[in-house]
Amino acid sequence: VQLVESGGGLVQPGGSLRVSCAASGFTFSNYRMRWDRQATGKERDLVAAISRTGRSTNYADSVKGRFTISRDNAKNTAYLQMNSLTPEDTAVYYCNAQREYGPGIYGKDYWGEGTLVTVSS
Repeated sequence: VQLVESGGGLVQPGGSLRVSCAASGFTFSNYRMRWDRQATGKERDLVAAISRTGRSTNYADSVKGRFTISRDNAKNTAYLQMNSLTPEDTAVYYCNAQREYGPGIYGKDYWGEGTLVTVSS
């Protein structure tokens, strides 16, 4: 099982960035995908999640209206489009895949190693 994040980097305040999570070693379409982030000195928090079919999404209040999570089951890849970025969005962004058996019923999960997003002028 492997989750590989990419697309992080340095972006100016107000800018946009898209991070990707390429999955392998498991049946991607059976897994709920989520993005968490961890800023220096803070706990890791949920940013956004998407169901295995892509029909259901949820977001942290701090990113609603600015971030969009999506997935392409044919490409085994999940994405997080981030717009109107602020310095408070600076963090390591982690991809998580969790087995989804049904609405609210989850099993084993896996984590990627993260990609750093820095928002600064």
